[in-house]
Amino acid sequence: MLNEKNVNLGKVRSAIRELFEYGKKRKAEIGEDKVFDFSLGNPSVPVPAEVTKILSELINCGDPVALHGYTSAPGDYNVRKTLADYTNSQFGTNLTADCFYMTCGASASLTATLNALLNEGEEVLTLVPCFPEYKVFCEHAGGRFVAVDTREDDMQIDLEKIRQALSDKTKAVLINSPNNPSGVVYSEKSIKELAKMLNGFSEKRGSPVYLISDEPYRELVYDDSIKVPYVMNYYDRSIVCYSYSKSLSLPGERIGYIAVNNKMEEWQEVFAGICGAGRALGFVCAPNLFQQLVAKTCGITSDISVYKRNRDRLCAALSDYGFKVVKPDGAFYLFVKSPEPDANAFAERAKSYELLIVPGDSFGRKGYARISYCVAPDMIERSLPAFKALAESYK
Repeated sequence: MLNEKNVNLGKVRSAIRELFEYGKKRKAEIGEDKVFDFSLGNPSVPVPAEVTKILSELINCGDPVALHGYTSAPGDYNVRKTLADYTNSQFGTNLTADCFYMTCGASASLTATLNALLNEGEEVLTLVPCFPEYKVFCEHAGGRFVAVDTREDDMQIDLEKIRQALSDKTKAVLINSPNNPSGVVYSEKSIKELAKMLNGFSEKRGSPVYLISDEPYRELVYDDSIKVPYVMNYYDRSIVCYSYSKSLSLPGERIGYIAVNNKMEEWQEVFAGICGAGRALGFVCAPNLFQQLVAKTCGITSDISVYKRNRDRLCAALSDYGFKVVKPDGAFYLFVKSPEPDANAFAERAKSYELLIVPGDSFGRKGYARISYCVAPDMIERSLPAFKALAESYK
């Protein structure tokens, strides 16, 4: 007998990946330019020129044995120190190299963190809508995924619903801001209030609740007035999971890190747990070449102005056609209210216009659909008549 749980996970694709595969097949049938694929959060903006230059220098001038060799299990010390120094300069923290664990992207960061924290049956409160794989990661670590709705009108944190969901089994709260799929940035006020609530609950219960912040979209914010609160400045028992997939357009290279807040009394135990989880899962020694790269690219991001133009164009057009859109502050997704109660039926109808959008059910919020606008601007222009026709089909 095989492990049935994992066999079933392997047989059933995520709704996002399933739609992406459908799109590839459909493009082969009718032509690339006739299918409008908004399914996958795959950056369309190329890596910054500085990244290409640094990568070339590393390959051509670096020691090939060291560059392609093993690092220590948590990652190269000098890389981790560079990231700690940069984080401190940006956010006023006092982190050291020993707070950082290098990983193969945010998914590995989340998986290692959850496996480090969770005992069998402990709960992770997760704000929805959220990335569908969070549930898989929690349950694989032996925990229980508990979905907590954000507010209906603006999808900001609903503190009362979190208060109602807290229990003796709560081990962590998992947030993602800017959010996938809504693009919402949780306000500083709500993060402060959440931190106050979790501190009070932890003290009353006599055991801690951890705050895990998944931050692959941290730099993807389009208005200067919007601030992404850095959770370590508000809550001591916080852990940041980060990826360079979006900020540097490197999703295929799988590089990121875990940062443990050293303000928490037991931070060294938590870090040891992450090291142990990484060891047990085989998540040790992230690719050295890309560790060295990210250490040399602190502060560099891809040209996100392209995404801002895409957001503004699509938001304006869809609103004009009569769709209700949650205007995103960051990331590169639009969350659109379905014109009918069943968002799956809405997404299926969109397919008949060659529009590939993901039903919100996958993200824990029924009645919405996600449109990933990290695509070429000309595809957005070509897709607008189809969106207009889709809207008119409901009138």
